[in-house]
This record gives sequence, structure tokens and C-alpha cells, in this order.
Amino acid sequence: MQYPNSPNPYDNRNPSGGQPPYGQPPYGAQPPYSAPSVFGGAVTQDERTMAMLAHLLQIFCGFLGPLIIFLVKKNQSKFVAYHALQALVWQIGYMVFMFGGFFVALVSMVAIGNSHQFPVGILLFWLMAMVGGLSNLILGIVYTIKAYNGEWSSYPLIGN
Repeated sequence: MQYPNSPNPYDNRNPSGGQPPYGQPPYGAQPPYSAPSVFGGAVTQDERTMAMLAHLLQIFCGFLGPLIIFLVKKNQSKFVAYHALQALVWQIGYMVFMFGGFFVALVSMVAIGNSHQFPVGILLFWLMAMVGGLSNLILGIVYTIKAYNGEWSSYPLIGN
């Protein structure tokens, strides 16, 4: 339906002032506020939610959650891809850290052999696992909140 006296044939405002067609936003409605994007445009609520999920899932699923979100959303949103890659790189660094601690514990046990001494490497691995797990939990929660707020934040040491 064309609005009377409008030069634009595609102007479909309702001339009677009634409700818009089903599924359409109300006339004169503004889109919800979203944080400005560094790469132009605005970060939508869906993008913030997916970026938040990338950080949140890394706490429970390791690298699989951020990897799946990155592969699905990499061509659709730079914001989601950025946050999924941040979480993915953090998880890869965390895995290298844990494998290094396991290797130290293994070498420690082999070096001691059949003697009845306590392998210090096991204590070191336990300490690394506690520090790594706690930092993974804390950073995951902090960056989940930052992603949901629409911030372009990066992990310390590995994010740049």
C-alpha cells in the first residue's frame, strides 16, 4: 500500500495510523541501543551473547566451545570471531601450560625411579593445575562479562 502524496512508490507507512502488519516493528520504533563497534557499525545483542558464550563455554568445554563458535560465526561477525579467538588462544596456552606441568611430573617420577622419595614434580604439577584452573575460571568469568557488555577486550599476555 502506497502512502498518499508520497513520491516514493515503496513507502508503505500506514496512512490510517493503525498498527503495522504482523511481525513488523511499530511505526517510528528505534532499534535497541548497542555498544559502538571498533570496526564500524554497532554490536548487536546477538553478537554480544555469542561472544559471551565463547568465553563461558571455555570454562566448561575447554577449546571446543570457542572453536565451534568461531567456525560458525567467523564470517558473520568480527566481534564474535574476535572473542572466540581470544578464548581459543587462551585455551591453547592453558593446554600447553598443563602439558608442560604433566611432563615435569612425569620426568620427576622417572628420575626418582625405585627410590622411596616423594617426586617433587607431582607437587609442582598439582600446584600448576590449581593455579591454572583458578585463573581459567576467573578470566573466563571476567571476559564473559566484558564480552556481554560489548567491550573489545583481550586476555593478558596472549591477547595482542
